[in-house]
Amino acid sequence: MIIKEKYVKTILSESRIYNYALNPYTGCQFGCSYCYARYMKKFTGHNEPWGEFVDVKVNAVELLMKEINKKKKDRVWISGVCDPYQPLEAKHGLTGGCLEILADNGWPIVIQTKSPLVLRDIDVFKHADNCDVGFSIGSADDGIRRLFEPEAPPVTDRVNALKELHDAGIRTYAMIAPVLPGAEKLMELLDDRVDYIYLDRMNYSHADSVYKKNKLEYFLTDEYFESVSREISGKCRKAGIECRIVF
Repeated sequence: MIIKEKYVKTILSESRIYNYALNPYTGCQFGCSYCYARYMKKFTGHNEPWGEFVDVKVNAVELLMKEINKKKKDRVWISGVCDPYQPLEAKHGLTGGCLEILADNGWPIVIQTKSPLVLRDIDVFKHADNCDVGFSIGSADDGIRRLFEPEAPPVTDRVNALKELHDAGIRTYAMIAPVLPGAEKLMELLDDRVDYIYLDRMNYSHADSVYKKNKLEYFLTDEYFESVSREISGKCRKAGIECRIVF
C-alpha cells in the first residue's frame, strides 16, 4: 500500500448523485474488485493497481472551512469515490473533522461506507440537522463478500453497525450495489435496521473475472437482477421500507 500525504486545492466537488461530493482520500484501502472509482486513475496519475494506493488530503478540513462560506448550502455526499471510513481514517480523522464542520453549519449530509468505524462519529450524526448514514452491502453471504471485496469489513459487522445507528435514532439506509450473488437474502438482515434501501441493478464490469473464475456468470444476467429486484421490493413493501431502484 502506497500512502502519500497531499495538499489539494478544493474539497467540495459537484456531483451527479447529490449536489456535492466530499472525498477526503484519493484511492481506497478496501480495493473492491468491482469498484467504479477505478476510473479516477485516469485523472490522478496513479500507476499502481486499484486498492494499492491512497492519497491523504491533509488540508481537507481547512479547505472545507473556507468553501462552505463561498458555496450554496446543499446536500453533501461523503464519499463518492473512496470509503470515508477506510482504515486510514482512524489515524487522520479527516472525515470526522469535515463532518463536524458540516453539522455545525447545518449542511445536509449523506454518508456511504462499508466500515463500522462510522460509529465513532455517532454523536456528530445526532447533532446534525439532516444526516443519513448508509452502508454498501451487496450480498448477505460473507463467502461472496470475501470473493469480491476481501479487504472490506464482514457483512455482519455492517448490519450490526446499521442497527446501532438506527436504534440511536439516526436515519439509515442500505445501498445494495452492485447486486452480488446472495443479495436476495439481504432483507432478512436489514428489516429492522434501515429506513430505506437503494437497489442498483447495474453490475460493475471490473469484477467480470471474479464471476468467471468462480462460475457465477448467471448472477450477471438480467434474469437474476429482475428476480432480486422483485423479491427485495416486495419484502420492502411488506416491511414499510422504501425501496428506490436506481440505474
